[in-house]
Amino acid sequence: MTTPIVPQGWPQRLLWLGIAITGAAAAGGIAMNRGESINAIWFIVAAICTYLIGYRFYSAWIAARVLMLDETRATPAVRLADGRDYVPTNRWVVFGHHFAAIAGPGPLIGPTLAAQFGYLPGTLWILVGSVLAGCVQDMVILFCSMRRDGRSLGQMARDELGPIGGFAALLATFLIMIILIAVLGLVVVNAMKHSPWATSTVAATIPIAVFIGLYMRYLRPGRVLEGSLLGVVLLLLSVGAGGWVDQQAGLREWFNHPGLPLAFAVIGYGLLAAILPVWLLLAPRDYLSTFMKLGTVILLAVAIVILQPEIKMPALTQFIDGTGPIFAGSLFPFVFITIACGAISGFHSLISSGTTPKLLENERDIRMIGYGGMALESFVAIMALIAACVLDPGVYFAINSPAGIVGATPEAAVATITSWGFPVTVEQMNQLAATMGEATLFARTGGAPSLAVGMASIFASAFGEHLLAMWYHFAIMFEAVFILTTLDAGTRVGRFMLQDMLGNFSPKLGQTSWYPSVVLTSTIVVAGWGYFLYIGVIDPNGGVNILWPLFGISNQLLAAIALTVATSILIKTGRVKYLWVTALPLLWLLILTTTAVFEKISSTDPRIGFFAAASDLQHKLDAGLLAADKAAVAPQLIFNQHLDAWLAMLFVVLLYLVVGDMLRMAWRRQRGLSILPSSETPYTAHQSVRVAQE
Repeated sequence: MTTPIVPQGWPQRLLWLGIAITGAAAAGGIAMNRGESINAIWFIVAAICTYLIGYRFYSAWIAARVLMLDETRATPAVRLADGRDYVPTNRWVVFGHHFAAIAGPGPLIGPTLAAQFGYLPGTLWILVGSVLAGCVQDMVILFCSMRRDGRSLGQMARDELGPIGGFAALLATFLIMIILIAVLGLVVVNAMKHSPWATSTVAATIPIAVFIGLYMRYLRPGRVLEGSLLGVVLLLLSVGAGGWVDQQAGLREWFNHPGLPLAFAVIGYGLLAAILPVWLLLAPRDYLSTFMKLGTVILLAVAIVILQPEIKMPALTQFIDGTGPIFAGSLFPFVFITIACGAISGFHSLISSGTTPKLLENERDIRMIGYGGMALESFVAIMALIAACVLDPGVYFAINSPAGIVGATPEAAVATITSWGFPVTVEQMNQLAATMGEATLFARTGGAPSLAVGMASIFASAFGEHLLAMWYHFAIMFEAVFILTTLDAGTRVGRFMLQDMLGNFSPKLGQTSWYPSVVLTSTIVVAGWGYFLYIGVIDPNGGVNILWPLFGISNQLLAAIALTVATSILIKTGRVKYLWVTALPLLWLLILTTTAVFEKISSTDPRIGFFAAASDLQHKLDAGLLAADKAAVAPQLIFNQHLDAWLAMLFVVLLYLVVGDMLRMAWRRQRGLSILPSSETPYTAHQSVRVAQE
């Protein structure tokens, strides 16, 4: 049975025609607007209409024609049900789990940072990229994994392409995971730095998650709704408690820390999350974060509809030429690299080929979970972009620009930013910080603080100005829950991948339940991303200029690897005429990532090129031009710039090994030569079909 592609009857056709015209008008208004303010409601309308059209027609066409989803086919969750890994689960529960796993900081932070180019480039790419690339990748990879007993992306690459492509995909995936998790940690650290309110609130979410895990397992087993409500109430109370802590002179200093101690705390948390039983911390955090994520996104959308704020950021800024203060690099390719997860995310392919395919009890749900889940994440990205762009541009740049670029003092920073044509004053920033309950908002790089200011401003204007500081720290907690959920889940995924690789040398190390292997591999993974987090924290420019471009490149490279595997599966299963569905997004990502890596390697601009930055810093160190504190960390930063450059090149080489293996396989198939057989499992009728036949 397949999904119908076109609605039946004239009323339905007129409805969808109206949605299409409305969405086109909204998107056209956003694209063509110049010189006048534009209402944020148009962004909401354009996004919702785009996602509805994409889901109703494009995803239905892919489901029916390309993938040929079969409701009568037994899924791995049904065939291999074991009550542990393979568990047939209600599709709405799976949707919540899947969304909680994929919705990390990317759709929040990427669009916020990319707003330095103006609102237009990011908006268009989020809408177009998600519908034609990101949602397609998630849906197709979920389908491929389900047809192969829920195998991981690396395992599918090895089975479909062979040992070379498979090993390249597995190694690239593992190394990229290290970079992704490091950036997650950096965003959290920059949000909590010298903010006792934020730090105490985020810290409180950990014991809350542990308490709810114990509550639902031992104290009140089976009382899911009761435990959920209790957990959400405790999370909300933690925000208010953080404000109380901030007012207590003795307690305040316990949570008032610079970046480095907070980085070590995040590293310690990551290690604990990886080795503790999943029910004790990871599961309750994921579960509670789903409520916070969906609830906050819906609340933000409602607030925007009520308030209808004006977008203050121009459509395009002068920084499209690559001179941006937040991160350097021209509009192409870096707006696409920076947006990353808001349009297409390689990390999602690990979730779509991980837990999710082991839970779905019917193939028809692939469309809702895969395509629909990514569409919802893209909507989060639109919300984040709006929250950043309703701020005065001067305020936006004052919060996000590092001191090394705009000046170390508030006076120097406002003078520099005002000279760009975005006026801001020290008094304005001090007043804003006071109303948000912060000591300062200057140079709070990483995107999270400015996003929280934007969200708080919208919430306060719609629901109560006197609670502005509370809304700000609620937004910080919301972002931290997003990020830490992905950080601890990502660390576990990295541990599983490392155990899989080490299992080839020592079967004992490959046993995911053997505790010495759990501790060893978790320590290695955490040490890997912890190193990059440490380097980002000690960077005088805030670490974002170094790590976020590498994060974006890595994420898009991983998406390209996933699309390569999906394309090869379409070839091997006789769907060659539909190859463009995955091949065109793959080609676009190959162009993007190759161009970005080339610029990061070859550019002579120290703010863009890794090698150029290392040479410039070495020259300043040799000439004695650095202050003592910066000179002390300069050797590590120089080494890390070189390491980032070689990693970027390695990632590209591994990607092209995978692509080359795919092309070799396609050429051999075209010539009628032998290739590895498809690893798709044979058809087995769903239990409901067998019962009906009997």
